[in-house]
Amino acid sequence: MFREAWIAGVTEHFPGEPKPGYITPWADTPAWERDAATAVYDQVCTFLKATDGAATKLSRDQKSRFVALCWIGQIFKHFPEPKPSYVADWDELPDWQKATDADIFERIERDI
Repeated sequence: MFREAWIAGVTEHFPGEPKPGYITPWADTPAWERDAATAVYDQVCTFLKATDGAATKLSRDQKSRFVALCWIGQIFKHFPEPKPSYVADWDELPDWQKATDADIFERIERDI
């Protein structure tokens, strides 16, 4: 589900033609990335459940920030010395990525 939401967001929000890696199907996604996506999905689910669903009241920016921060944690888990662009703070992310991260959070909201 996470990858489907990512691809849908990229397709909708990315300006121009997205890089092939951005829209690679789940089965062709590297193992580390599937592991990271599963972990972030679980973190969002846990957050929603821990707030008895009140986290649905967050703004889109707050939802996006949460997903982005969880993803950065996964990058550090899988890459001991990642490129700075892989762990950029939310304020430094392009608008299409912020919108896509918010879409992911909201898709998880609907699914649980």
